[in-house]
Amino acid sequence: MEPIDIGLAVTGVMLVFVVLGMRVAFAAALAGMIGLIWIFWAKKDYAADDFMWALTVAVKTAGQVPHSKVSSQALSLIPTFILIGYLAYYAGLTKALFEAAKRWIAWVPGGLAVATVFATAGFAAVSGASVATAAVFARIAIPEMLAIGYDKRFAAGVVAAGGTLASLIPPSAILVIYAIIVEQDVGKLLLAGFIPGVFSALVYALLIIVMALTIKGFGPPVRGFTWRQRFASLPPALPIVLVVVTIIFFVYNPFGGDAWGTPTEGGAIGAFVVFLMALYRGMRWAELKDALLETAKLSVMIFTIIWGVLVYVRFLGFADLPGAFSDWITSLEMSPMLILVCILLAYAVLGMFMDAIGMLLLTLPVVYPAVMALNGGEFVSAADSAFGMSGPMCAIWFGILVVKMAEFCLITPPIGLNCFVVAGVRPDLSVQDVFKGVTPFFIADGITIALLVSFPMIVLWLPGQV
Repeated sequence: MEPIDIGLAVTGVMLVFVVLGMRVAFAAALAGMIGLIWIFWAKKDYAADDFMWALTVAVKTAGQVPHSKVSSQALSLIPTFILIGYLAYYAGLTKALFEAAKRWIAWVPGGLAVATVFATAGFAAVSGASVATAAVFARIAIPEMLAIGYDKRFAAGVVAAGGTLASLIPPSAILVIYAIIVEQDVGKLLLAGFIPGVFSALVYALLIIVMALTIKGFGPPVRGFTWRQRFASLPPALPIVLVVVTIIFFVYNPFGGDAWGTPTEGGAIGAFVVFLMALYRGMRWAELKDALLETAKLSVMIFTIIWGVLVYVRFLGFADLPGAFSDWITSLEMSPMLILVCILLAYAVLGMFMDAIGMLLLTLPVVYPAVMALNGGEFVSAADSAFGMSGPMCAIWFGILVVKMAEFCLITPPIGLNCFVVAGVRPDLSVQDVFKGVTPFFIADGITIALLVSFPMIVLWLPGQV
């Protein structure tokens, strides 16, 4: 068999593993090992004496992946971003943020749900982890929404959908992973996620307000807060702003000139700032221990997925599947924009069966070169490109679109991880309840993605200022 045929066959085997319920990390690693052995053995014409040789070479090839890729400095961002989120929770910053949002925003129709969306967006700016955001606000916001008469399914849907904002609003762990896979600037990608993330929150809020205006008894506004009470809620929430400003200053110096440090250093300093705030607010050793353990668990899960998928990606390189897919895509008699829309729709389908990080790690080595080829290549100018933007800007734009699709997949059945997290935190809710509650937000995400595709400057304006 030709390497391309082996690549297609092994990819099919991996998808079968995933459908049967095997974790993406293990399915990808096992399929990658099978593929490497198969390709090396095929080079020896399947001679029985050479099988052990092929096995040895495959093991050595796969064994280089964990250290060579995961030792990247850029990946060290991920544990620091996750730690910021858990320390912020134990420091009580999340409750302060939700209280401030409630006092300032909850007077609008559907106000408490709108306040929840903006509070999750604010927490996303120090968390970077969608799952952690959903888990935290399932404990804080859902009880308050239920107390004033919200339907429990919609209340859960607001939290699950709001949690997805952490995928775009910097610091975002999934944007860091994308930047590493496609070898783009981490800082510019983090900056590019800010406006689309805020834009997504605004679309969510507008959807809730429209529903509150059209559905009787949907969600009463919360009034009665004086201006003094509103201003009194700001100081406890200001540390969130301090952390965000600290990270942004290290990623991008707003005053011009070189950045003050690397994104990794910004993440580490942000975590230290939140740690000091947590100590000031009386965090005990048991709480610090829980924060460190939760950070370690989530980091290990992410890194395990990366290890497993990179073995499969190494195999794809030997099979030359990315190049073949890129050639096939560019040969299609369709407009580049229509092909891009089809790719995004394919991500929506894949997200029904795979988690966001695993999906990006598995697909980007094949899909990214094809999209760049559609645009005209890595080094094409804006004037000569299909999408009206240079190669590096196309990489950033496509990254935000893909991550937004990954957000969408976090709330789609049957895998929607955020929905399972919310249901796990709230024993009075089933997973089916949460999936029903997030249904209106599918419309909001569809509108947001359509606007990001139609108006790329929503994504590209901020990184274009660097």
